[in-house]
Amino acid sequence: MSTFDDLLIQAAEAISISQRPVIFTGAGISKESGIPTFRDAQEGLWARYNPEELASPRAFQANPELVWNFYQHRREIQRNCRPNPAHHALAALEHHKPACIVITQNVDGFHQLAGNKKVIPLHGNILENRCFFDCPGVISCEALPADGPVPPRCPQCGEKSLRPNVIWFGEFLDEALMTASLAAVEECDLLLIVGTSGVVQPAASLAQQAIDQGKTVIEINPEPTVYSDRVTIFLPARAAQVLPQLIPGPVEN
Repeated sequence: MSTFDDLLIQAAEAISISQRPVIFTGAGISKESGIPTFRDAQEGLWARYNPEELASPRAFQANPELVWNFYQHRREIQRNCRPNPAHHALAALEHHKPACIVITQNVDGFHQLAGNKKVIPLHGNILENRCFFDCPGVISCEALPADGPVPPRCPQCGEKSLRPNVIWFGEFLDEALMTASLAAVEECDLLLIVGTSGVVQPAASLAQQAIDQGKTVIEINPEPTVYSDRVTIFLPARAAQVLPQLIPGPVEN
């Protein structure tokens, strides 16, 4: 049986020889930066709410102020966090291998902040807003007035209908982003899964696609997931600990 060090060497070699790696990330990589996942226990005022129930069109229609304030709370947490060594290692991988693509379920933008240029944000960006009624345009949080109504008014229709530009439970992924993700996995020669449980569909089907096609698949996660017994290499560890060992610098802390 291979030791953990043996698996590290094998993973590093597989990454080194790959030409078209694709990285598929989930909440675990950002949790290492201090951003809680939706399944983590909430604290303070929000402890009595199920975050999955707040992250839905139905919840916004029922109580838009509550949902807006919940996301303002999550944004404030994020503003106090930064990309960690795992994010920087993945940016270094793209630096070494320009064909590298990141597909992420995270909405924090930390991959881009760390330096990745080719990022497919499947679930959107929490620091952007759009109209609940599908008016065109995306508005950054910085562009909103500090003392306006809650939620803010849409500049197109005038309704108090701005919501975070993220995919909520019960909503469909952007078709173009999903198509680009499927194509990236189809064309890759290695898939690196980092910090995702594999339970959120349809994003989870991307890793399954790579496994079914016989791609080299490396998973990094502290705990086993639905993928772990089917991937090429499973590394049970934190991404911030392992990725800097697998990918040569430059890597910032």
